[in-house]
Amino acid sequence: MDETGFRMFRLSSVGYCCAQIMIKMALEDEGTENEDLIRALNGLCMGIGSEQKTCGVLTGGIAVLGLYAGKGNDQECPSPSYTAMVDEFTGWFREEFGSTDCADLIGVCSVIDYQTNQEYRLKCGDTLIRSFEKIREILRGHDFTWGSRVPD
Repeated sequence: MDETGFRMFRLSSVGYCCAQIMIKMALEDEGTENEDLIRALNGLCMGIGSEQKTCGVLTGGIAVLGLYAGKGNDQECPSPSYTAMVDEFTGWFREEFGSTDCADLIGVCSVIDYQTNQEYRLKCGDTLIRSFEKIREILRGHDFTWGSRVPD
């Protein structure tokens, strides 16, 4: 397992879901934290509200793109390349994994820790790793430096 996979496994093992892991790792790579953002992304877990609809890896990846290129205050505009980056990631994701829905990607393969009532998905690891790397590639391709959120 490479460093990215180990970091993801560590975060998953303490109860973070896919969308949270995507953002948490992006924040860690820039040396920051944002517990409110991580908490808010909990609603995207297990296919948005545990409905197994749009995959949390996809929505978490789009959130990372927004973290870098989206509108963040009244005086800002999204980066001109933001929509293109989202479209590129979404298209790649659909092509790479065959669907954007959690139910199609992993079905109901999970384990429940009855002490904490936390459900863990078993098939997300490879999707997480490949998607995280793709997000970094897309950002670099649009002149963003990973870990700084400042366009080159």
